[in-house]
Amino acid sequence: MKLKCIFGGIAALFVFAAAVAAQTTAYRISAPYSHKNLTIYLIHGKDGTNKTNILTLQEAMQRQILRVYETSDVNELSVENISKQFDVFIQSGDIVKGGKQDRVLSVSIIVPARSGRIKIEAFCVESGRWQKRGSEDSSQFSSSNDRIVSKELKLAANGARSQQEVWAKVSEAQEKLSSNVGSSVQSGPSRSSLQLSLENGRVAATAEEYVNKLSRLIAGKPDVIGYAFAVNGQINSADVYVSNDLFKKLWTRMLKAAAVEAVAEHNSFASGATPARPDAVKAFLTDADRGRPEERAASGGTMIVTRDLENSAVYEARDDKSKTVVHRAYVRKQ
Repeated sequence: MKLKCIFGGIAALFVFAAAVAAQTTAYRISAPYSHKNLTIYLIHGKDGTNKTNILTLQEAMQRQILRVYETSDVNELSVENISKQFDVFIQSGDIVKGGKQDRVLSVSIIVPARSGRIKIEAFCVESGRWQKRGSEDSSQFSSSNDRIVSKELKLAANGARSQQEVWAKVSEAQEKLSSNVGSSVQSGPSRSSLQLSLENGRVAATAEEYVNKLSRLIAGKPDVIGYAFAVNGQINSADVYVSNDLFKKLWTRMLKAAAVEAVAEHNSFASGATPARPDAVKAFLTDADRGRPEERAASGGTMIVTRDLENSAVYEARDDKSKTVVHRAYVRKQ
């Protein structure tokens, strides 16, 4: 009986994987939209839910209806949604500022209304601090306005899941940004903080130019549920969400992160490269979804399904109760 259950579970996982592959095949990829060395491709598809009461982490923290608590464990925080009305979507890669050190949350979950405290996996993106910073509250986190900004950081936090590698990739991102904006992006209050580097005036202004040029691409397109982007002509990453409503709320935030990565990777030789064609982007998504699925339980009733291949990785967050895929993140390794 036990063996039968094991094989049944494996079979169910592969049936679900086949359904995911079929869904990816149904996506339509828009023609590319470019500014300098950043190219955006919109992903069109069907909504997986009609819920419109989902807030982003940034929105929920601004409204003070979601609390993120310090636990004094570098790799684990706790979150609590005190709203009676709204669920909150937390996306892997969201940075929370404050506590004893800034963190990046490393799983995508929907935190339901009146959730109580839920543990959530995290990594430190500020190696040089373990205490109160200025007037910030060291017991809680104050905001979530930015995200990690390189595919190497995404792979470190989601794939390798290594704190040392996350720190190394934060330092690497800071060095690249400093080189391309013409001055150090490290901040006096905490030189190791990625969040403070993203708040640097030159970084923010340079990224804002990209955002202003590309942010209106989604206007009048109610079937867009995700996007992919290329930097210097090379496909980099993609994100697909459960609905157009959720995607629209996240769009400017995600575009800003892609823009910062484009700033970090800008060079005069590669910036004029011909962008990948939409069919190449679709092939990237389809091929990535063919990886062998590996499943693990994560925070708040979420199952994380990873498909890890030589050239790509997919990190899929699925609500275990409804079996709904909430978010799918694709990262190109090479």
